[in-house]
Amino acid sequence: MQSLPSLKGVTRAEKRLKGLIRVTPLEFSKRLSNITNSSILLKREDVQQIRSFKIRGAYNKISSLDEKEFKNGIICASAGNHAQGFAFSCKKLKINGEVYMPATTPQQKITQVRMFGGDYIDIKLVGDTYDACQTVALNAAKKSKKIFIHPFDDKIVIEGQATIALEMLKQSSRSYDYIIVPIGGGGLVSGILTVLKGLSPNTKVIGVEPEGAPSMKTSINLGKRISLGKIDGFVDGAAVRQVGKLPFKICKDLLDEIILVPEGKVCQTILDLYSMDGIIAEPAGALAIAALDMIKNIISKKHIGVLLCGGNNDVFRMPEIKERALVYGGLKHYFLVDFPQRSGALKQFVTQILGKNDDITHFEFSKKNFRNNAPAVVGIQLKKAADFELLVERMKKYNFHFDYLNDKQSLFQFLI
Repeated sequence: MQSLPSLKGVTRAEKRLKGLIRVTPLEFSKRLSNITNSSILLKREDVQQIRSFKIRGAYNKISSLDEKEFKNGIICASAGNHAQGFAFSCKKLKINGEVYMPATTPQQKITQVRMFGGDYIDIKLVGDTYDACQTVALNAAKKSKKIFIHPFDDKIVIEGQATIALEMLKQSSRSYDYIIVPIGGGGLVSGILTVLKGLSPNTKVIGVEPEGAPSMKTSINLGKRISLGKIDGFVDGAAVRQVGKLPFKICKDLLDEIILVPEGKVCQTILDLYSMDGIIAEPAGALAIAALDMIKNIISKKHIGVLLCGGNNDVFRMPEIKERALVYGGLKHYFLVDFPQRSGALKQFVTQILGKNDDITHFEFSKKNFRNNAPAVVGIQLKKAADFELLVERMKKYNFHFDYLNDKQSLFQFLI
């Protein structure tokens, strides 16, 4: 078992990173402060070189290796920000590295890793999932006796991530009542807890996990580190089946609370940050911010630091993000409607079922011969969530039989 990260190690990491990474801004958010009746300060790691905090831990770990380890080369497994931080560090330190990424990784992410690493990086696409990819990478590291750079379950990586907390303490003129931190594997929150325990013990830390991947909360509740059987991978930077051994040990003793946030709420937060603040946040980057109005009674009239940990959001994901936000807000509903196969049935549905502000956004129908009725998949967007009950009442009144698909995940996942 590795020893725990220390404040001394974090200070050492700060010196290693000086001049290499950006000291990212700590920005007061008037909009979020008004919503929560508190003072909200955003730590903007989305404007880091690789648009993520992950460079801190990766560089701190890689730069700590000795000459023999440098010559042998290093390995990591990642489909996202850790791979970019790893690649950046390899090029900067002139060390050869292998990046194992799932074969399903979008080309945009592969291009980013190659851009940061250049000739010092060899990208290997293996497996359909991250877990399968990591297994291959670990075996390759063992066989070649190369160092595996873990994204979160490593003392020196955690100490690198913890430098964020040192910056936040220096950037604020008063002490924090709370710091809100996203949790994936647990490296970031563990580092922040390490610093605050020594330098600001009265500051409480609230961790935030996606509702579909509550690995830390479940582990703490059960008193042991467990692996989730099934997760929602949408918040990809934080959707982890099992948290690290070191992070679990630290969090079970020091973390004050964990909040679970629905993925749909994360999507709405991404849209709000973009449209109202001009901030591009990835799902994991928006995770801590999404929790704010869920805990506004706790943090009211307090001084709050919030980690905006990354901004690597693929523009091609925006239609899905918008769709998930509408569904979460009760404004988008899908039905399997049993349509009479007679002329005028669709016209009747439009004129008698839809409200004046309702809109059909999806319609899929195939006529069936020798049948009186045939199913149609209908997506309807509402102006107000309260209009849903009226819509259902009209469908029942005019004998349009239906199944509600939003609650049937096995079918619903094909629509968004």
